Amino acid sequence: MKKNGYAFTNIGLFTGFGSGVVNAVYSLVVFDIFRMFFKAETASAAVGAYAAVYAIFAGLVGIFSAEFLHRFTKSSLLYVSMMILGLCYAMMSFSVKPGTFITLDYVANFGLTMAGVLIPLFLSDFSKGIGIANLNARYHLWLNVGSLLAPMCAMIIVSNFGGNYRAPLLIAGIVYFSGMLFFKRFGVVKQEKDLKRINFRRTLRALRINARQFFSKQGMLRAYVVNFGFYALRAMRLLYVPIVVIENGFSNDTLGLVLSIGILPYIIIDLFIGGWIKKHGIKPLLTLGFLSFAAFSFLATFLTGYVLLAIFILWQISGAFMEASHDLLFFDGMTKKEQSRFYGVFRTSVYFPSVIAPIFGSACIALFDSTAAVWLITAVAGVLSTIVLWSGRR
Repeated sequence: MKKNGYAFTNIGLFTGFGSGVVNAVYSLVVFDIFRMFFKAETASAAVGAYAAVYAIFAGLVGIFSAEFLHRFTKSSLLYVSMMILGLCYAMMSFSVKPGTFITLDYVANFGLTMAGVLIPLFLSDFSKGIGIANLNARYHLWLNVGSLLAPMCAMIIVSNFGGNYRAPLLIAGIVYFSGMLFFKRFGVVKQEKDLKRINFRRTLRALRINARQFFSKQGMLRAYVVNFGFYALRAMRLLYVPIVVIENGFSNDTLGLVLSIGILPYIIIDLFIGGWIKKHGIKPLLTLGFLSFAAFSFLATFLTGYVLLAIFILWQISGAFMEASHDLLFFDGMTKKEQSRFYGVFRTSVYFPSVIAPIFGSACIALFDSTAAVWLITAVAGVLSTIVLWSGRR
């Protein structure tokens, strides 16, 4: 298989379809688990709390990812990560007991987190002569093509299996395992590294030094906060859109259709986003994305029915403007060597919003006794992210 950046981006078809299936049903599976013990509104708040704890674990894996990269090759780590995702999601589709599902969920979390760390680094490795912006846009194009039909497929499976939201996870497992075979066929080989015993005290000291040096670099605090804002919006959308749609009385098939239609803006915009960024820069796109998302979030707090479904589709346009550009402030401000060193620190901006945003969301649900109150959090996050984007040099 041809070894270049464009060929590698095809892995997005697998990760996109796999994540599209999981995202369509994940919060509903967790919601069903908590509904065994609580009323609906309390279960919604509990979903946010569970997601926050889950994200803390992902953050720890992300923080220690640099240690794994020092001791293992990137190619071997990606093989293992994709295999873990394939096996765990397949097993989660058959698990009945909540404890079994949660255990597998956390093991899958490790694979998902490491794959999220490794794929951008591979894209950066292959970007010579292509440009990271173009390659990033190409990867997200294939990611969204893979995600296009995934939600509808997931909901068709749910309907055919008596409303069992876990059943589609088997398909996700098969797809991730297929992605591992694709990457193996791609034939990326790196020199093996000597395995060393992990010294956690030394690791923590190195992490503190890396974090201090990372934030001392010009523009990195802003890059971190902007990425944090993007993932806060994403975490809330993935977590609560399926729950809100079902709570509003719509069918599983309608949910699948809404989620699938919402992928179209990403595919269309990804076709030209690389050239747009090269010509106009990152800030205009991020500004448009954050502010429009904030406006749609405000409307979603009090709208219901089909108008609400339209809002959920329209704000995918906002997400599409941000998707291929939200992390470029980091890659544009770092050399290749610095990227491998500091990416673990920067990557915490993916996990921390998945801790903080759901906690605030749970508080809003408890305060207003309505799941729709979570959109107040995304409205505020969109506005604050725009302010930081245009403030100062840091």
